[in-house]
Amino acid sequence: MRLTLRFVLPLTIVLGLLAYAAVPLVDRLIQRWSVRDLDARARLIATSVRAPLGAMMASGSSDGVQLLFNSLTHDERLVAMGYCASPDSPPIATSLLPSDMKCELLRGHRRGGSEVVAGVQGLLHVAIEPLPIGTDSAGALLVVQDMGYIQSRGAETRRYLFVAFVWLSVVVSFITVVVAQLSWRGWVAGMKALLRGEGLLREPVNPGRREAPEFRPIARDLARLIREFESEARERDETQITWSPETLRRMLHGELQGEDVIVVSNREPYLHEQCGGRIETRRPASGLVTALEPIMRACGGTWIAHGSGSADRAVVDAHDAIVLPPEQPAYRLRRVWLTPDEEAGYYYGFANEGLWPLCHAAHIRPIFRSADYAHYVAVNRRFAEAVVAEAKTSAPIVLVQDYHFALLPKMVREALPGATIITFWHIPWPNPEAFAICPWREDLLAGLLGSSILGFHVQSHCNNFVASVDDTIEARVDREAFTVSHGGKLTAVRRYPISIAWPPPPEMVAVPVPDCRRQVREESGIAAGVTIGIGVDRLDYTKGILERFRAVERLLELNPDWIGRVTYIQIAAPSRTVIEEYQHHEYQVRAHAARINAQFGRDGWVPIILKVSHHEPRDVYRYYRGADFCFVGSLHDGMNLVAKEFVAARDDDRGVLILSQFTGAARELPEALAVNPYDADQCAAALQVALTMHPSEQRDRMRLMRALVAEFNVYRWAGRMLLDAALMRRRGRVLERAPFVAPAGVGSSYVRAV
Repeated sequence: MRLTLRFVLPLTIVLGLLAYAAVPLVDRLIQRWSVRDLDARARLIATSVRAPLGAMMASGSSDGVQLLFNSLTHDERLVAMGYCASPDSPPIATSLLPSDMKCELLRGHRRGGSEVVAGVQGLLHVAIEPLPIGTDSAGALLVVQDMGYIQSRGAETRRYLFVAFVWLSVVVSFITVVVAQLSWRGWVAGMKALLRGEGLLREPVNPGRREAPEFRPIARDLARLIREFESEARERDETQITWSPETLRRMLHGELQGEDVIVVSNREPYLHEQCGGRIETRRPASGLVTALEPIMRACGGTWIAHGSGSADRAVVDAHDAIVLPPEQPAYRLRRVWLTPDEEAGYYYGFANEGLWPLCHAAHIRPIFRSADYAHYVAVNRRFAEAVVAEAKTSAPIVLVQDYHFALLPKMVREALPGATIITFWHIPWPNPEAFAICPWREDLLAGLLGSSILGFHVQSHCNNFVASVDDTIEARVDREAFTVSHGGKLTAVRRYPISIAWPPPPEMVAVPVPDCRRQVREESGIAAGVTIGIGVDRLDYTKGILERFRAVERLLELNPDWIGRVTYIQIAAPSRTVIEEYQHHEYQVRAHAARINAQFGRDGWVPIILKVSHHEPRDVYRYYRGADFCFVGSLHDGMNLVAKEFVAARDDDRGVLILSQFTGAARELPEALAVNPYDADQCAAALQVALTMHPSEQRDRMRLMRALVAEFNVYRWAGRMLLDAALMRRRGRVLERAPFVAPAGVGSSYVRAV
């Protein structure tokens, strides 16, 4: 014991001295980081107010400037703001600007810098940002921010540091005592093996050597603790992760300990078509494929989809599978075959004449037929059987995609109770009153609640789903945690805004923007000097193509000067052409384009160029890069990835995005010009703004949108779902090891909900 104390006491003293020395260093680092953040915030504020401030100063509206500053200083950390046109002019400022901060003092300060000064209520951060406006070349913006929160942050950090050193001292002291007590009993060899990580992080160095059995429980518990600590650290720092294919792959294998990933979707990522005696590989026009294909390239696994290409059967193996993508195989595509009757009933019938119009507020009446629903049930069961057949383990990770498979999660759950089922609903979810008209609403909800996690693009769709469950079936709904307990199983309902791969594949942006613009002009017969707009959609009545044509028509009516100077190109991929509503919509689109071109076209110029054909992704990106603006006018859309693709394609920081307010993307890209596609006058005004927007404003808007798409990319979308699934798995294991015993009088439904 005396020998043990000789080690423990000096060690404790040394750790205490280290903690005492670390405190000032931590304080300086916190202050330095905080000042840097405040500097960046001041620059962002100056950039944001430049345009409105310039307009107000030009009109002589000092009251407007005052109101603008007052509205900005509602932020609890932003104390005051002021603007000085020159060192000799009085400042236009909020009431809390310190009285000693006058414009003449700017002569003694470095413009574009900052300093920390003492205020009445504590330290203040004062930033002087150059902001020349019009003839005021010496103009500057004063931004005064409160630094009081830094002191509380430092105190909290010191407390955490102290607790960490105390625990470190306790743990190290305990380990020292254990080593000292056990060394004389001949267990040193086993401890060395444990410290080398054998059984924890790698296999034993000498497998033939007999290990001390006493250390096996310790090694097992430590290994589990290491994994849990790493997982919790990753969850806490999720916002700090740079999401990439490698990040997603590492997280998948580390968090969920497996490679058994299965994706289920109706649309396949690649089709094989017979074209003139040879087989061509094509990518379908689909936002779902755009989002999921990079995930499968990163993670591998199996993708189960309907084989709809004319040559799909000719290229698969004996198990109806093929390895993709063709240029760099990374995952397996298992194709499921459907008869013409099944495809007509399940896909064209119940899914697209029933569920699609039911979920979209596009004023098309849904059609429900019992025969179609019978096919829908049968096809969902067929795909569920394929999932079970493709599963390598009893606990695969199954990613179910979209409204074609509302019944499949429950079917898979019944066959594979240990599976982690993540269902993502790519389209909007209607309000409970609209959903109630579906004759099989109870079956659809019960099927979806077989999922571990059910994801939607935006929170309002989550709210609508939970409300539909509450109104329709017997289930326990927790609106605070957004979970639903049904049939003894818990489903988390979460918001996961979908995105695209970042950065874009190099081949998509390999052609320089000027060359893309030249190629687009040559292919479409557009003269030099004519402004080019682009729209890329499936030929679907929810995409608002007719409304965009009316906006172009209205622009030319209100501003005839644009006749001959702007051309809008609409790429429309044919879709669901066997459905009567889609045939009628295509006829209307062609007729509207022809009528507008006949009315305004002249001398070889037309205002609308309609391209009803399939375009490969590389060709679509060429149009994105060659256009001056992109118009996304969906009448109702879960997200719409065309908007994000256009932003990703513009590495020249140019171009304007006009975006329907009824898309999920409008919530993420506020720098786009938001419009109501039903309002032709408003859309025409947005076109006028896009056509006349200064390049500097285009650059500022595009840089902000590109930064968001880069940060919230498709790997982050998938990673967040998989992290949540991993957390649910760990919680499930904890509850299995320590089952909850309900107090007297509490029913079993309460236990399941907990």
